[in-house]
Amino acid sequence: MTMSYDGPIIDPHHHLWDLRLDRHPWLAAGAGRRGGLGDLAPLKRNYLPEDYRRDAARQNIVASVHVEAGWISDDCVGETCWLETLDKRDRVAERYVVHVPLASREAPALLEAQAGFSRVVGVRDVLSWSADPARRFAARGDLMEDPQWRAGLARLQAHGLVFDLMVFPNQLAQAARLVADFPNQLFVLNHCGSPIDRDADGLRRWREGLACLGRAPNVTIKISDLVAYDHDWTLDSLAEVVLHCLACFGTARAMFASDFPVAGLHASFDEVYGAFKTIASGLTADEQSALFFANAARVYRFDGRSSSTRLST
Repeated sequence: MTMSYDGPIIDPHHHLWDLRLDRHPWLAAGAGRRGGLGDLAPLKRNYLPEDYRRDAARQNIVASVHVEAGWISDDCVGETCWLETLDKRDRVAERYVVHVPLASREAPALLEAQAGFSRVVGVRDVLSWSADPARRFAARGDLMEDPQWRAGLARLQAHGLVFDLMVFPNQLAQAARLVADFPNQLFVLNHCGSPIDRDADGLRRWREGLACLGRAPNVTIKISDLVAYDHDWTLDSLAEVVLHCLACFGTARAMFASDFPVAGLHASFDEVYGAFKTIASGLTADEQSALFFANAARVYRFDGRSSSTRLST
């Protein structure tokens, strides 16, 4: 018997920005393409809590996690200060995954400052690197092996912070070595491991790399923005990715997330969560609740309250 999930949802990955602040260089008017996402022009507008609430209005989102949105790197605490000024009605951006450049000499002080905000539950320092400049997010491809970067990462556990891990498939083996070297650090792999190469060889490399990383017990996966690298998606093409993620990590170490507004380049909010619900409909009620709510509540330290209050427009 199949059933579509209709319980409360925590969205553990979305972004907000106010371009009037001039703090997001990747969204500046003259900025080019990035990361294989396609034309970024639709993103070059403010995206604030009211915009998120409007997009999510037909889904039972009861709380959400804001993930750092490419705010200018030398002012990473500035993004957190800005988030604190936003309307927290309906628990939009109730928790934050913030940026800290972990290889920086200032990383210890920045981590102290970021951890001082009660809503900060994690750190992301994007590692996705490609030989193709139009694809890469990170400036360097060797950060996971850099001693100073690793020293910064080693400080997260003392602050009780998770690390959101964003890499491309060609980096998954390197990521597996990293997480093995930090067995007491919880990692959250972003965007299914970013299956950017859609040909048979590319998907094979992604499947093999993900299976390797999935064997590490200290890694959880965010099943998010499936459409970023599958612009002509179908339900079947999305299901292929989702089901492999679940095969590698299980329902106890996975969570569904929107990655809005970025995913909105290629799908609506309702299409994203509609696909999740359809693909997960054959799972048990407890497994579905874990994927849509409970795992995010645990990993990102929500109180677990299963309010059914919907986000209002």
